[in-house]
Amino acid sequence: MSYNYLFKYIIIGDTGVGKSCLLLQFTDKRFQPVHDLTIGVEFGARMITIDGKQSIKLQIWDTAGQESFRSITRSYYRGAAGALLVYDITRRETFNHLTCWLEDARQHSNPNMTIMLIGNKSDLESKRAVSKEEGEQFAKENGLIFVETSAKTASNVEEAFINTAKKIYEKINKGVFDASNQSYHGIRLGAQGDGTENPKEAFKNATQDGGCSC
Repeated sequence: MSYNYLFKYIIIGDTGVGKSCLLLQFTDKRFQPVHDLTIGVEFGARMITIDGKQSIKLQIWDTAGQESFRSITRSYYRGAAGALLVYDITRRETFNHLTCWLEDARQHSNPNMTIMLIGNKSDLESKRAVSKEEGEQFAKENGLIFVETSAKTASNVEEAFINTAKKIYEKINKGVFDASNQSYHGIRLGAQGDGTENPKEAFKNATQDGGCSC
């Protein structure tokens, strides 16, 4: 299927916050309550349309949250145009670790990468440990987009992925990104590929060590 642009995303955050469930809900429109821990990196893709005319292919890398896989995750940052930084609204420690994740992402990524902060599991309101206002404040202080989602009910899942794409497209229109430049900023023109790109090659980039441990 043809498309105007290809955008690459990375999903990051602590183990168990629902990163894989968000990806599955977005790509397959289904919820899997029991999900094996991600080992290394998993891949998903979907076509979307923004502004009623721009066809965008999203290639999405779902990363493991365990520290033992952090060096693998870091090797994918520079090849991403967008990052979804996820925490669990019922587990305050996952919110407390956001600063560490954000520092890591900004250290190893393109400086113009769009970051969407996601407070997941909004369906578990009775178990909430992080207020929506706290999420909004963290996003405001760090220049992030923010939304609360539920991978279980699909609430705001579409919005999280699509609004990130809209922000990236806005940056292209403003000249922040040159989509014709094949440097690793996670954006490609559709005319330069037929959608059969090998996902293992798409982020071919040297692993970068260092960063914080959270």
